[in-house]
Amino acid sequence: MRVTDDWLTAPATQAVFAMLGDAGHRALAVGGCVRNALIGAPVSDIDIASDAPPARVMDLAQAAGLKAIPTGIDHGTVTVVSGGIAHEITTFRRDEATDGRHAIVAFSTDVAEDAARRDFTMNALYAQADGTVVDPLGGLPDLRARHVRFIGDAGARITEDYLRILRFFRFTAWYGDPALGLDADGLAACAEHADGLARISAERIGAETCKLLAAPDPAPVVAAMAQSGILQRILPGADATALPVLVHVVPTADWIARLALLGGDVTGLRLSKAQAKTLGAVSAAARDDIAPFALGDMLGPRAIDAIAIRAALLGTPPAPDALAEARRGAGDVFPLQASDLMPDLRGPALGRGLTLARDLWRARKGDVSKDDLIAAAKA
Repeated sequence: MRVTDDWLTAPATQAVFAMLGDAGHRALAVGGCVRNALIGAPVSDIDIASDAPPARVMDLAQAAGLKAIPTGIDHGTVTVVSGGIAHEITTFRRDEATDGRHAIVAFSTDVAEDAARRDFTMNALYAQADGTVVDPLGGLPDLRARHVRFIGDAGARITEDYLRILRFFRFTAWYGDPALGLDADGLAACAEHADGLARISAERIGAETCKLLAAPDPAPVVAAMAQSGILQRILPGADATALPVLVHVVPTADWIARLALLGGDVTGLRLSKAQAKTLGAVSAAARDDIAPFALGDMLGPRAIDAIAIRAALLGTPPAPDALAEARRGAGDVFPLQASDLMPDLRGPALGRGLTLARDLWRARKGDVSKDDLIAAAKA
């Protein structure tokens, strides 16, 4: 089997392979770029594994006229920029010790040792410069079957890095075969070692959760998380029952909409202020009885999410007329400005007047004249 994608055959990437290979070192594309290329998924990052120590990589890059950045040199990683493209080169490694999140590593010259320290068999695939796939651990059959499986003993892989619990669910949502379901050994190990999630930072938990919910259909995986107790650990109070309905009726709903449907306490996800504000507004609106036009005026395009969530919680598709009204509310422009009420109204009275006018605008679904809005504001 060979990788033939443009990212691999591009002169910029081949220059990096040549930089290492011409000096007698082994260089192999590895991980997500190989996995995605083999299943026809987009490739965004190029990772290369090599037997060259990081200091040697820095020297070779300089000699080749390429920019080298010691992004993680203590752990064996150097980023080499070729043709404006970043190539993250990491020396073959083996784990000497782990604490459940970080590892003490030793450099290696053995690709099999490097593969054995990775998480899933489908991520332990390598490709030579000519595209020939190198499969030290037999991960190709799992990739073909879309079977997300831990390398070796699932429990051992998890206790090396408890973040792998969430990665197991995310990778299954993105790359697993829905008909196959979740790997039974992996799921059992995740449930057994769930206490280890307490050692993972909120930022990492939040990032993994958002990536998981952005999958085309995360519902089966989230249901498994709920059944195994994982979901309640990262999102206390969440209810995944209606998620399949939302995914089915609005497959384009993004991770914020899906998270809003789940509900629960999101403080443990450490979202950005903007994300938390949007999430809170959508979640509250979905569980309120605000009319669709008013919802559109309040939330803009996000009103569609709120209506879809509202319907999913009831187990029904959203009503077409409700969606149409919400879109109209999001598109229509409230015609009144503060200057229209001055100098008659100022200060707090001006704010109250604008609120009264906007309430009338929403109640009449935008079918009200500007003069009537001014009169309502001054009443």
